[in-house]
Amino acid sequence: MPESRTRRKSRRAAEAANKYGADKPLPVWYKPVMFGLMILGLLWIITYYISQSMLPIAAAGGWNIVIGFGVAMIGFFMTTRWH
Repeated sequence: MPESRTRRKSRRAAEAANKYGADKPLPVWYKPVMFGLMILGLLWIITYYISQSMLPIAAAGGWNIVIGFGVAMIGFFMTTRWH
């Protein structure tokens, strides 16, 4: 019995996804780095507030918050590839 067009399309879509690596497993280091960046960003901001803006980089001033959120956001963006 001949295949329907929709079934042919879904098979082609699956083959194309496998061709571009959609089902490849993530490297072993990916998850620890992802969580590490989120925790590092949080600790950066906490350190800035507890030290009354003397640490982690005194010369950066209020930019320490931007740095902390930036590091944490990189970790959060990494979660989009996590399976």
